[in-house]
Amino acid sequence: MVGVLSQLHAAVAGILRVPLSASWPIALILAAAGCQQNPATVAQQPPAAWQQQQLAMAQQQQTLQSRAGTLDFDNQELQTKLAQAQQQNKILEQNLATTREQLSSTNQMLAQSREAQQSTQQQSQALAESMQKRSATMISANNSLARNLPTINVPGVEVRQDGDVVRVELPDDRLFNPGTAQLRQDGVSIIDAAAAAVARSYPNQIIGVEGHTDSDPPQQGMWLSNHQLSMARAGAVFDYLTSRGQLRPQQLFLVAHGSNHPVVSNASAQGKARNRRVELVVYPDQWR
Repeated sequence: MVGVLSQLHAAVAGILRVPLSASWPIALILAAAGCQQNPATVAQQPPAAWQQQQLAMAQQQQTLQSRAGTLDFDNQELQTKLAQAQQQNKILEQNLATTREQLSSTNQMLAQSREAQQSTQQQSQALAESMQKRSATMISANNSLARNLPTINVPGVEVRQDGDVVRVELPDDRLFNPGTAQLRQDGVSIIDAAAAAVARSYPNQIIGVEGHTDSDPPQQGMWLSNHQLSMARAGAVFDYLTSRGQLRPQQLFLVAHGSNHPVVSNASAQGKARNRRVELVVYPDQWR
């Protein structure tokens, strides 16, 4: 061992005694020896910059994965909201269709109400003109009417004496559909029969066409009051009588009583049916 060390010292001393021009191959040999060891060391230990780049790429990949997960969640939430919006839109379309139908029905009712109001105004005007004609007509009292009361027999028609007048009751249920003032086709026959009997028995008397209702209010949207309804129904009978020519227009006048003069109590359905009527009222006065 001591011999090896001595040889090593001698070799080193010899090297140190070599001139600079002769020592550079040795430096190359040592450098080569060092280079033979560096590649292994570099392979085992990557440079710091490369490690930082790998770390940055790993962080970027993790960030992208996190964003992808967030976008997927947002996409699912948007699809859910889209489905809800489509359902709400469908409901709104159904509500809109319903509203349009209701609006159309309301417009129809409004149009009917306007027509009824116009008809009532026309009938009121006709009544005023009739009253004017009556006031201008020369009439004379005939008190013998009560003493010499002719008999009027019309099937299905109630005829009664009320003081100095004779009342011929035409039941509304046979003349009109409920809540309307339009004559039924199968109901005009009773008007024809009553008018013919009145014309035969009282050809020269003043005849009042008087409308009555029960105590129930009229159907909503058609008539504002029972007076309007009774006027419309009396006007319908008046128009029919004058169009048929059985009674002269100068002989007739209109009155709307509404529910003010019931014949019987309105406490029962039968009583209400009796009170809904149009009366041909024969007055003792004559027209000339």
